[in-house]
Amino acid sequence: MAIEAELKAAVRDPEGVLAQLEERHGAGRAEVYRDTYYDAPDGSLMEADRELRIRTVHGPDDDTRTMLTYKGARVDAASGSKPEAETRVEDAEAMHEIVRGLGFVPRLAFEKRCRNYSFERDGRRMLATLVRVPELGDATFIEVETVADTEVEVAPALASVRAVLRELGIGEEELTAELYTDAVAAARRP
Repeated sequence: MAIEAELKAAVRDPEGVLAQLEERHGAGRAEVYRDTYYDAPDGSLMEADRELRIRTVHGPDDDTRTMLTYKGARVDAASGSKPEAETRVEDAEAMHEIVRGLGFVPRLAFEKRCRNYSFERDGRRMLATLVRVPELGDATFIEVETVADTEVEVAPALASVRAVLRELGIGEEELTAELYTDAVAAARRP
């Protein structure tokens, strides 16, 4: 399974980072992600640091697609990089029914507002995404990711990701490995 080599950071100057991304990579693609995370009834999937997600992406011009994603446990604790398998789903409602029929239960659903930029760096396909999660207030995050085929390739892949972040003025002190699921769950607690 391929590994998503990714770093996420809180962005202090969203407008400045947005301007740099637009200048370097052209107009980004604005999309709204509607994510539903599933777990075993006893919570064992999330307890084992694994994820099962159905994501419906709403893009410009009524472009809508749904993806089923499984992420294994982290292979790099500092970055949170995980093995990932993902496939496009033809019928979102049917996929939700299938996952529930297999005994999984929805644990958390939330929305992410994203602007995506695809480009190449060091011979790798990269994706930089500016993210806002309405439930987390005014916070803006940036995720930069690429794919590593093996665990050995994660370190060089992350080095390329770090270089992109440095060029955008994002320092190591701004990095976070906190999952959106954890942040949203904490925000919902009374």
